[in-house]
Amino acid sequence: MRELLHNRNARIFFAGWSVSTLGDSAMFLVLGIWAKDLTGSSSAAGLVFFVLVLPSLFSPLAGVVVDRVERRPLLIAESVVMASAVLLLLFVHDRGDLWLIYVVAAIYGIGSTVAFSARSAFLTVMLPREQLADANAILQSVREGLRLIAPLGGAGLYAVVGGGAVAVLDAATFAFAAIALLLVRVPETRPEPEDTHFLTELMAGIVHVFHTVALRQIILTTGVAILVVGFSETLIFAVIDEGLHRSPAFLGVLEPAQGLGAIAGGLTASWALRRFGDVRLVGIGMALFGLGDLTFVSSQVAVVALGFAVAGAGLGWLIVGFGTSIQLRTPARLQGRVASAADTMTSTPQTISIALGAVLVTVVDYRLLVVVMTVVVVACATYLLTRGPAPETATLETAVEGAG
Repeated sequence: MRELLHNRNARIFFAGWSVSTLGDSAMFLVLGIWAKDLTGSSSAAGLVFFVLVLPSLFSPLAGVVVDRVERRPLLIAESVVMASAVLLLLFVHDRGDLWLIYVVAAIYGIGSTVAFSARSAFLTVMLPREQLADANAILQSVREGLRLIAPLGGAGLYAVVGGGAVAVLDAATFAFAAIALLLVRVPETRPEPEDTHFLTELMAGIVHVFHTVALRQIILTTGVAILVVGFSETLIFAVIDEGLHRSPAFLGVLEPAQGLGAIAGGLTASWALRRFGDVRLVGIGMALFGLGDLTFVSSQVAVVALGFAVAGAGLGWLIVGFGTSIQLRTPARLQGRVASAADTMTSTPQTISIALGAVLVTVVDYRLLVVVMTVVVVACATYLLTRGPAPETATLETAVEGAG
C-alpha cells in the first residue's frame, strides 16, 4: 500500500475522488431527509433512493460506452455535468417542488452508473494488477469512512441553512474532482471498435460473468441478497421514527457508526482477500452485513449504532472482494461491460427491493421485514462460504500476492 501511495497519479486520483465522495455522502442523505420533511412520508423518502438506482437498469449501455472511449475524459465530463445538475436543487422551496429532488436523484443515478464502470476500468489502466486490491480497499475505506463526518455535516448544514447550501457544496466537490482528473497523467489509447453485432457487444459482459465461475457465484448471490437488502433504505426511516422515536435527521448521527466499521473493514480487506479469496471474502462480508442489520429490531440507540458498525465492516469486505474480483478476472477490452453487467445484476434487484420496501413498510411491521432481510442475506452468505475454491482462484492469488 505504501508503494501505491507513492504513485503521483494515484494520490491525485484518490484526492479528487475523496472530495467528490464527501459531497455525495452528504447529498444522498439530504435528498432523503428533504423529501421526508416536505411530505412527512417515509415512502417519499425511500422513493428518492429508488430513483437513484433506477438508471442502473441501463448500465449495460454505459458499459459499451466505457469500453469504446478513453476513461479519463469520460470521468471528467461526468463530473462537470453533475456539478451543474445538483444546482437545480436551489429551486426547491416547498412540497410542490418535490419533483425536482427526484429529477436530480435520477441524474445522479445516471452519472453514478457511468462513473462506476469508467472508474473501475480506469483503475486497471492507471495501476498494476497487484495494486488493485489495495486501491479498492482505500476507496472503500474513504467512501464509508466519510460517513463519520459527511452525513452529520450534511444533515447539520441542511438543518441550519437548507438543502440549497448542500447542493452548492456538492457542486464544488464535483468541480474539484474534474480538476484532479485533468492533472492525472496516464497514457491511454482509444479502444479499437469491435467488429461484432451491437447486441453481441452489449451482452459480452454478461456472457463473461456467466462463463467465469467465481464471478457468477459472487454476482448472482449478491443480487439475490440485495433483493431484500434494499428494504433497509426505507426501513431505516421507520426504525428512527417508530423504534427510536427520533427525527429523520437523526440518521446523520447513526451513519458515522457505519463509517467506523467500514474503515476497519477497508483497512483489512486486502489481507482478507489474500487469506480467504474473493468468493469467501464476499460471503463473510455479506454475513456481517446481515447480522448488523438485524439490530434494526431494537429500540436502543446503542444497539442500532453497533449494528451499523458491524454492517459497515461487512460492507467493506463485500465491496472490495466484489470489485477486485471483477477487475482481476476480466480482460482489458471488457472491463467496462463486465463492471456494468455486475452493476445491472445487483442494482436491478436493489431497485425492485427499494420499491417493494417502500410499499411493504406501510402495511407490515418493519421488524418483520428486518427479520426476513436478515434470513435471506445470511442464507446467501452461507452459500458463498460453502463453495469450494473456483478454478480461477490460483490466478487471483497470483495477482494479489504482492498487495499490502
